[in-house]
Amino acid sequence: MTEIEIGRGKRGRRAYAFDDIAVVPSRRTRDPKEVSIAWQIDAYRFELPFLAAPMDSVVSPQQAIAIGRLGGLGVLNLEGLWTRYEDPQPLLDEIVSMTDAAAATRRLQEIYAAPIRAELIKQRIQEVRDSGVVTAAALSPQRTAEFSKAVVDAGVDVFVIRGTTVSAEHVSSAAEPLNLKQFIYELDVPVIVGGCATYTAALHLMRTGAAGVLVGFGGGAAHTTRNVLGIQVPMATAVADVAAARRDYMDESGGRYVHVIADGGVGYSGDIPKAVACGADAVMIGAALARATDAPGKGFHWGMEAVHEELPRGKRMDLGTVGTTEEILTGPSHTPDGTMNLFGALRRAMATTGYTELKEFQRVEVTVNPALDHR
Repeated sequence: MTEIEIGRGKRGRRAYAFDDIAVVPSRRTRDPKEVSIAWQIDAYRFELPFLAAPMDSVVSPQQAIAIGRLGGLGVLNLEGLWTRYEDPQPLLDEIVSMTDAAAATRRLQEIYAAPIRAELIKQRIQEVRDSGVVTAAALSPQRTAEFSKAVVDAGVDVFVIRGTTVSAEHVSSAAEPLNLKQFIYELDVPVIVGGCATYTAALHLMRTGAAGVLVGFGGGAAHTTRNVLGIQVPMATAVADVAAARRDYMDESGGRYVHVIADGGVGYSGDIPKAVACGADAVMIGAALARATDAPGKGFHWGMEAVHEELPRGKRMDLGTVGTTEEILTGPSHTPDGTMNLFGALRRAMATTGYTELKEFQRVEVTVNPALDHR
């Protein structure tokens, strides 16, 4: 791997974002009707290869149900408003109505300081489960040990452990860290864990027994991690590195397949085929779904990084709205900018390049053009 000299005492590897690459057509094309974009993880099959990010602006219990019925997987944020308040709607209305950015951050910190209630965790999961769709919910690594029993007892189908970055070797002298391998071994449900952004970190997470690994760090639309911590990994390179770790882990484990899920930098429809081309099996979507007229945030978007009590690494953003969740996911589109019919675009990209299955499409040729900017 070629490194670039930054200065006499430091070298670094050139990395690429999705904006830096493009998918290349092949000698064959297909009819879009012959293309399957279905995705299966463990026993669960989805017609659309995506998870809705566990963010209060994107997924409420009702929205998780709607997304499930449309063919995706909505992931509930179990550290958000729905598990802290019986009725979070007045607080959602307040967050959306605030006009001063600095005041919004302070108010978010106050709102999210309310304690998480185990009984509300069970209630929200049950609401989704009663609808008959696959139920997924997320906790941060710091909260997993405390609330995981409530989550499993409530009957969650897929458990997501999601943080800005998650490692299999967290070291702390202040508290006993979560033993991921033991925790996943003892659970009866598939676990998706992340984020990570390097080959080595991903390989260690795969060895814990995770069913899927989230790839991404500091690249979401509402993140300010790069400005606050100076840390960010371009997503095309990160996904390709983690896909390489998956390949090597399959050899090491005798064929066990771990799903790679791109979590970050997927704001427009064209980013999805690029993520798959780099090796992703599915994507996690936040900002693109926050633009839905029926999203909880009504076009405003924020994540848990924005409410950190000591060092916020995100902000509340006004993205505006473009259409319903169904229109954003499967069309029809009324805009030419890649904000609607995300998966119709994936299907057409695969047809245009001659592929009918997602795993085949991971082998498509890509080209690098760092000057490319389609926004």
